[in-house]
Amino acid sequence: MATDIQKLIGTSEEDDDEEMDMDVKEEDNEENGGKNTVAQIMAGVSGGTTSNSSDNQFQHQQQFQEQVTTPSGGARRSRPLEEKERTKLRERHRRAITARILAGLRRHGNYNLRVRADINDVIAALAREAGWDVLPDGTTFPSRSQGSRPVGGTSAAVTSSSSHLVSQQTPPASLRGVSPGYQTSVEYNTCRMRGVFMPNPSPYNLSANTQSQIPAVGEGGEQTESDLHIGGSMDTINDKQIADIPPIPKLPERDFAATPFIPVYVMLPLGVINMKCELGDPDGLLKQLKVLKSANVDGIMVDCWWGIVEAHTPQEYNWNGYSRLFQMVRELKLKLQVVMSFHECGGNVGDDVCIPLPHWVAEIGRNNPDIFFTDREGRRNSECLSWGIDKERVLRGRTAVEVYFDYMRSFRAEFDEFFADGIISMVEVGLGPCGELRYPSFPVKHGWRYPGIGEFQCYDQYLLKSLKKTAEARGHPFWARGPDNAGFYNSQPPETGFFCEGGDYDGYYGRFFLNWYTRILVDHGDRVLSLAKLAFEGTQIAVKLSGIHWWYKTASHAAELTAGFYNPCNRDGYAAIAAMLKRHKAALNFSCSELWMVDQQVDFAEALADPEGLVWQVLNAAWEVGIPIASENALPCYDRVTYNKILDNAKPLNDPDGRHFLSFTHHRLSPLLMDRQTFMEFERFVKRMHGS
Repeated sequence: MATDIQKLIGTSEEDDDEEMDMDVKEEDNEENGGKNTVAQIMAGVSGGTTSNSSDNQFQHQQQFQEQVTTPSGGARRSRPLEEKERTKLRERHRRAITARILAGLRRHGNYNLRVRADINDVIAALAREAGWDVLPDGTTFPSRSQGSRPVGGTSAAVTSSSSHLVSQQTPPASLRGVSPGYQTSVEYNTCRMRGVFMPNPSPYNLSANTQSQIPAVGEGGEQTESDLHIGGSMDTINDKQIADIPPIPKLPERDFAATPFIPVYVMLPLGVINMKCELGDPDGLLKQLKVLKSANVDGIMVDCWWGIVEAHTPQEYNWNGYSRLFQMVRELKLKLQVVMSFHECGGNVGDDVCIPLPHWVAEIGRNNPDIFFTDREGRRNSECLSWGIDKERVLRGRTAVEVYFDYMRSFRAEFDEFFADGIISMVEVGLGPCGELRYPSFPVKHGWRYPGIGEFQCYDQYLLKSLKKTAEARGHPFWARGPDNAGFYNSQPPETGFFCEGGDYDGYYGRFFLNWYTRILVDHGDRVLSLAKLAFEGTQIAVKLSGIHWWYKTASHAAELTAGFYNPCNRDGYAAIAAMLKRHKAALNFSCSELWMVDQQVDFAEALADPEGLVWQVLNAAWEVGIPIASENALPCYDRVTYNKILDNAKPLNDPDGRHFLSFTHHRLSPLLMDRQTFMEFERFVKRMHGS
């Protein structure tokens, strides 16, 4: 058992260089298959003499690689630098997985493991949980109260496992009502180990414990000691032994019957309305909408693009394509969620069409590029207008906020009957790039790639003027500048003087700058939502917030800081946003609810991402002030595992206040979603969201 758990957990959480070098040394020995091992070399050095064959072998190896003397006086053969770096990356990846497993045991299993826990601590905790006594010297024996408890394979053990499975789903008090509910395979296996004190066989192979239940057969038909250790080969197993293999247990799933009803919407393709404001393929779209209706989908969501409707002349709006689409939706008795999209489409991940800002805005931008967000190098981002011109009359005599308000009033007047009939159930107000409330800090067109920290976007003349005014009011005019040591788009926090551990972000100037930077974001949302509430009185308005989950497990949360979320480890950066939304009775649309931590670790072990932790923080910030939460998937979603994750976030298990999502929007309508197999899975998801 200890061997199996050793493979699952690893040896330690410590990440110091000494231990990593030791692991590198051990891997070096394994790769050389026992040739010129460190032990042999050290024996030769300490003994002072070796055999001729050993000398010859050592000299032969020395032709290729040099000797490296260790601090203890011994020596070992060094490997090429590239191979060492690869080994260190693999070791860091293993440690990241180990840390995640230990964190899961602490969080969901209430195990009191020390910070630098190792495999002995884990085994001891599991043994005590199973009712055994573990002495400080490691002596382990059944407790007297336990009696002769079966180790596994009995109905009593299975019952115990089930009871632990239910109890593990109850969150600790620190989660404040938000619980994950659904268990990953690692958590599920850990739960079973708690109940019966034995590792659970993987449902995807016949290794480890499953093979240990199959008797290995030697050449003479008898079991040999080596066969018992190896576990045998599948080629030597007869039909009777295969028939004796116990069935693979299925992963548990929650029963969502009689749970709260959550409406499900489907986002239409980005280019459903073309640049002439016409419905591109009305017949094909009608067929797809009928299929969605057959699955009891509640409605659709669609972008109302500023660059299409007010494309050529200020305050001349063309809603023709949207009128035809909305009429089609009304005839099918579906509902509508609309997005006031004041940003351009194209150049970001998932964009398959190009919809620029209005032509007249682009013309103004050619003469005055400071109407766009600007980075430290002076590169302009035309994805949306800078928040520095919210109160500047630079758009043909209007401020940016007045332009947004006129557009929203025109929409309300054009489709007032749809508001009166309740067909338009929600209006999401775009507040930044991709319609999200954030700075455009990680633009792909400027070379950003995940998991870069991004760059601050405050170098247009209007935002710099605001920064200067704030610095002078504080009495430090020399603070009227952006950080000069914050790195570049693809930097990592330790590479910068601003975001590194103990960096300038937490100094006097850093706190001043970040407070100003995030205040500009909150003030922009406050101004636009105050006018949106007037334009759409009586209808739920919403704001989309993106999930910046990479570098979340560092002290500075660098990627969040450049995006405008002042959320380092010692400060809650989402409370001010939630309070602002509360003032306007706006819902929060959060787009990170389906992401998996393990996926981020596999792809980018160095990103220190934690989507799950971010989700819980944002949900708690919103629910604590009592604002409704809507959600949508940030990545393509077609499989049951991802749907289950969304369901567990949408309907937290055992929440004492019965809180749940206001609605969920699936991104997006596509041929893949219409495929028979994926659509059957989606239809099942809709039923569970509806609580049926």
